[in-house]
Amino acid sequence: MKKLFLLPIAIVLLAFHEGHEIKTIEIGDDVPMLNQKMPEISGKELSFADVKKENGLLVIFSCNTCPFVIGRGDSEGWEGRYNGLAELADENNIGMILVNSNEAKRDNGDSFEDMKKRAKEKDYMAYYALDKASKIANAFGAKTTPHVFLFNDKMKLVYTGAIDDNESSAEQVKEKYLNKAIANMVKSLQVDPEKTRAIGCSIKRVKV
Repeated sequence: MKKLFLLPIAIVLLAFHEGHEIKTIEIGDDVPMLNQKMPEISGKELSFADVKKENGLLVIFSCNTCPFVIGRGDSEGWEGRYNGLAELADENNIGMILVNSNEAKRDNGDSFEDMKKRAKEKDYMAYYALDKASKIANAFGAKTTPHVFLFNDKMKLVYTGAIDDNESSAEQVKEKYLNKAIANMVKSLQVDPEKTRAIGCSIKRVKV
């Protein structure tokens, strides 16, 4: 089985849209577009302000089609860890939402109806919202699916990057970056690492 290990890095991740570099938000930055409403698979319109809880907010950019999310061959993908993260977030009074920004694949597996089907099939425990025209992803500078952003009770970014260090197998994970970040954040301890490399499929933005 091929193993994939991620190393903590202290660099700014970049995304590209319409030929321009989009800077990923920095540690300490406010959550972008806090009050922007997004269609959620329940039929409601939700914003990050609606989802956040007393101790913070967890945003994961995701989709229905990326092998790093849904798995491939011997790889499990990270999607199977979403519900465990939703439980962990709930236990720590943190709101969690998955955001699908794959605007260029709405007719190829990432439509709103496809999102509903995927969430039902996998019994998602977190909110799952559609990001129209990838506006939310552009504001965050989100690069991949998945790409994690964890905000504290002040809506300040404390961690960004990967869920853990092995997308192929949950059992072979050695570093649970996000779990550790959540544990430290709620205890008001230093989050370390604050950044890891987000590995996955590029978010499929529409070229204008």
